[in-house]
Amino acid sequence: MEDEASGIWNWDRAFAVFPELLEAFLQVTLVATVVGSLIAAVVGLVVAMTRKLAPAWIAWPVHGFMEFIRMTPVVVQLLFAYYAFNFDPLATGIVVLGIHYAAYMAEVYRSGIDAVPKGQWEAATALSMSPGRTWLKVIIPQSLRTVVPALGTWVISMFKDTPFLMVIFITDMVRRAQVYGGQHYAYTEAITLAGLIFLAASYPTYLLMKQLEKRLARY
Repeated sequence: MEDEASGIWNWDRAFAVFPELLEAFLQVTLVATVVGSLIAAVVGLVVAMTRKLAPAWIAWPVHGFMEFIRMTPVVVQLLFAYYAFNFDPLATGIVVLGIHYAAYMAEVYRSGIDAVPKGQWEAATALSMSPGRTWLKVIIPQSLRTVVPALGTWVISMFKDTPFLMVIFITDMVRRAQVYGGQHYAYTEAITLAGLIFLAASYPTYLLMKQLEKRLARY
């Protein structure tokens, strides 16, 4: 008991808790990050285009709602959505994370769209391109080239925020580490391994974003 309570690294405990942490990572952390990122990327782009194209009576309420989302903690949003709508906790958590980060990605998209040279708009008009084709063929591809690094940063931030899902009773990797530590009076191995799994997953994502940034820079 003294050895267990001392916090000294124990390989037996490490090997015992690792499968549990990996299972929680695959079933909760990874799913929440991937699906939440897709929601954030799509909703963020829609919000950015709405602010550029929609009439003021639509654009301003959308802008106000996204500002509210950005200025309030994601933990509060998770708790509100969980108790207000009483849906499946994991689905609720994924949607909340997706909308929360869509508010940030919308600003990234907006800056990318504003960075497209005015001459590109004029050239599309001179070629009689329709507004839809101008956005799909000219504006969005060029803006994405400049915003990919920032979008990748927000995806990694969302990945690191997934432990907040425990406030709506989702047993993610960090919560699983806490439970194991409490059962065995030893947190060192479980918490350390959880951190290493986060690092092992986030660093390849960073490298992938760098490669994508280099590839887009060629065009």
